[in-house]
Amino acid sequence: MNGLLFIDDEEGIRRSIIRALDKEPYEVFTAEDGRIGIDILKKHLSRIRTVISDYRMPHIDGLRTLMAVQRLNPEITRIILTGYASVETAIEATNEGIDGFLTKPFDNNELIAKIRDISIRKYLRQFVPEPVYQEINHSLGILKPRYHEVSILFADIRGFTRMSRNIEPDTLATYLNDYFFSPMGEIAHHFNGTVDKHIGDSIMVVYGAPLSRPDDPIRAVKSAVAMQAKAREIDACMHAHNGFRLKLGIGISTGKVFSGVLGSMRKREYTSIGMAVNVAARLQAAATAGEVLITADTLSHLPHSIGADLLPPLQVKGLRTPIQAYRINSN
Repeated sequence: MNGLLFIDDEEGIRRSIIRALDKEPYEVFTAEDGRIGIDILKKHLSRIRTVISDYRMPHIDGLRTLMAVQRLNPEITRIILTGYASVETAIEATNEGIDGFLTKPFDNNELIAKIRDISIRKYLRQFVPEPVYQEINHSLGILKPRYHEVSILFADIRGFTRMSRNIEPDTLATYLNDYFFSPMGEIAHHFNGTVDKHIGDSIMVVYGAPLSRPDDPIRAVKSAVAMQAKAREIDACMHAHNGFRLKLGIGISTGKVFSGVLGSMRKREYTSIGMAVNVAARLQAAATAGEVLITADTLSHLPHSIGADLLPPLQVKGLRTPIQAYRINSN
């Protein structure tokens, strides 16, 4: 999966790119306009990792082409190339989240170096949740610690240990990435959640950090309902995949936490810690396959249109008294 798609309406430029990348570890695809390029990407979506598009092209310009690429696969590195470099073009490309900006004419060695640099920066950004990256970018690199209210979601695969006993590690990684982390992460992103971490076969999502919104608990619950619906859809197709299934237990808790940068001098991460995190994890552990369990604090923020069934009090590790839990009724 190291394919590079180059889109330019000038045949001479396309040929020069093929020559420039001849000794580089890329599988090179070319297209003469954006529509053809998008069709090629759809056919080879799992193989193409970088798309470079000329800015000025007939039918659909390079910026709109790369926006379409983003919708197909947000992990692809997107680079705009133009011989009509201007401040306005650069600003427009940046505002659309384009990963890099190159100009024509180009020196082959310089072009190769820039492609590598832009691709590495794009890759490294994936180690930082997008909301955290944007907050760092807007705050000049300083993330102030906060003690505030958030909603925490934990989702875990039921029966994962049993399923994974005799599975090769690469097969296991593909299953987790393609059928769990990626689709659930996209749902979290859609509801403005921040994926805090992946823990084995679990995912932790924070609603309210680094940015708080008044409807954080509502979006957390709507995320959970959407995750369970997606899990059922995936699970229905899983029989042909080495016996894997996808059944989730989800827990959500709302409360005060500390959010900030924690870690050593060599490894740091932005995360949230506090009792709300612990309670959400315990609720997730108590949830059966297909269930979404929430706390009373979360329920108090929900509209009447979201139904919840009262459960017997749950004894949670770390708390002396049982907590009142509710099961979301998504029917």
